[in-house]
Amino acid sequence: MFAAYRPILSLLRGTAFLLAASGLHGLLLPLRGQEEGFSTAVLGLLGTAWAGGFVAGCFFAPRLVRRAGHVRAFGAFAASGAIVALLTGLLINEPAWIVLRAFTGFTMAGAFMVIESWLNEKSTNENRGTVFGLYMMVTYASIMAGQMIVAAGDVKSASLFMVAGIFFCLSLIPTAVSTAATPKPLQDVSLDLKGLYANSPVASVACVLIGIANGAWGTLGAVYGARIGISTPEIALMMSLVVVAGAAMQLPVGRVSDKTDRRFVLAAASLGSAVFALLVFVATPRSGVFVIAMTACYGALAYTLYSLAVAHANDHASPEDFVKVSGGLLLLYGFGTMIGPVIGAVLMGSMRPESLFLATALAHFTLAGYTVLRIGRRAPVPVEDREAFKTLPSERGVTPEAVRLDPRTPAEQDS
Repeated sequence: MFAAYRPILSLLRGTAFLLAASGLHGLLLPLRGQEEGFSTAVLGLLGTAWAGGFVAGCFFAPRLVRRAGHVRAFGAFAASGAIVALLTGLLINEPAWIVLRAFTGFTMAGAFMVIESWLNEKSTNENRGTVFGLYMMVTYASIMAGQMIVAAGDVKSASLFMVAGIFFCLSLIPTAVSTAATPKPLQDVSLDLKGLYANSPVASVACVLIGIANGAWGTLGAVYGARIGISTPEIALMMSLVVVAGAAMQLPVGRVSDKTDRRFVLAAASLGSAVFALLVFVATPRSGVFVIAMTACYGALAYTLYSLAVAHANDHASPEDFVKVSGGLLLLYGFGTMIGPVIGAVLMGSMRPESLFLATALAHFTLAGYTVLRIGRRAPVPVEDREAFKTLPSERGVTPEAVRLDPRTPAEQDS
């Protein structure tokens, strides 16, 4: 049994190093930028640039992989990530960081697509659920581990940039020495906005709004922590627990949505996220423990929303459209993450640090209102006609290629 998973475990080791590097670098940049006196607008644009590069990578990376092959393309992506990580430590410059951050997003999208297609190729219909679960565990654990490394270093020195570069290089080794057969060429990514909206207006709008909220928090949450004066280890723990709390709550919230109209659960979770965000804004906590507790409660609801939206969309989609619908929703989420950091930066720049939560609350209130509005306009899918809710990996570490690894993907599309 273990021998059957050996090639997959090798790929997951590469994934772990890649995600640890991404988590470390993604948290380090706003903290170092804050120390260097970068404007809030620039810090927000770092998130927009990364999201823009990531979405572009989803569209254009498959062409590069087809031309160079999986192993060489992954080597180029990982090496580029290392170069960018080191350059950001050498060039402490606002415009340079924005451009380099866009390159990081592009290379990460390409690297993820290679690994996800490789995992899909090595899995079977019998073990795909196990492989998908392992990938989820590695995704969350590695991102959290990378972020916690920041707590052990000095954000004012170049050492953490070097560590990020080392992790990018370490991700090369498992794939470079692997004897696994090269997967089939990556398929081009397409986005059918009209079809997505026709399938599920709620899910389509939700993914954009969820992207706005999560993009604002994921980019500027560390800046918020630094500006209210909590320590770097507390900031790292705060950023990690928000995502982990959401991951832990996906299954119980999803099971509730299996028994009723998912839109009720989506609206309730959105409203709860907005309420916790407003509580932080009004209470202005300054104790590290209190801040971590409140933001974790916020994340426990906010980071379940994407999975709920995807589950609702797939309730209305035919099985053969699962890949197209889920992949399209992920791209809509990506477009949202390009907008969110700009809104958050504007509010934080014109008001106080807690104004970041006004940006997320605005997105979540809008989502709750639109979902309630749509409930009366379309009947829910009968419970007996739905598939059971399934948890999803962190949206930060997956591409449309990961959808093919999901156990819900029909066998004929699993290629």
